Amino acid sequence: VVFDYINGFHDTANAIAPSVATRAIRPQYAIAMAAAFNFIGAFSGTAVAKTIGAGLVSEKSTSQEIVAAALVGAITWNLLTWFYGIPSSSSHALIGGLIGATIAGAGLGAVKLGGLFEGGLIGKVLVPMITSPLIGFGVAFLIAITLYRLFRRAPRKPASAAFRRAQVFSAGYMAFAHGSNDAQKTMGIITLALVAAGIVQAQPGQAPEVPWEVIVLAATAISLGTAVGG
Repeated sequence: VVFDYINGFHDTANAIAPSVATRAIRPQYAIAMAAAFNFIGAFSGTAVAKTIGAGLVSEKSTSQEIVAAALVGAITWNLLTWFYGIPSSSSHALIGGLIGATIAGAGLGAVKLGGLFEGGLIGKVLVPMITSPLIGFGVAFLIAITLYRLFRRAPRKPASAAFRRAQVFSAGYMAFAHGSNDAQKTMGIITLALVAAGIVQAQPGQAPEVPWEVIVLAATAISLGTAVGG
């Protein structure tokens, strides 16, 4: 829960910084909007949570100590990068902490490496870590060029007003996506801890279901973190 809360104020700026910098929306309104959409986004599904909870490391080898060590590592890294204003990924801090703690506590064999086009660490984390920024850059570049060409002869003031309003929409959508993605990671790690404690049962070969209480808790923590630290 502490990690989720810190995640909220660590990553909020990613969603709202452009619209605040261009004065499309006041900072306090942007933060309130981001907090609300973070909360809503957390209820959009549990696919990411199941990957964290069962797709990267063996549940049988996971102990409460391993989960605690993973979270301490991720929290420490998040606070350091937040304090010094270094843009970094809370997701990779959490995954890195989990993988590192698992290797230290249970050995490399407890890590589900997978393959290039399979699940596991390689298919779910390492490959997307390289390809998703490249794809995102390429798609964003094409959209930007297309918009520029469509509106390059448009009157400046009306076009600026329209794009300023569109920025508010894009910031809200970014906050929603952040909630749907990052809140789920905390759901996954809490569920993994519950499995390690024997409170939640996991069927062989299947990811454990995320309890609804965990979903509400994660959504609340990340949105509160966003609200107070954005």
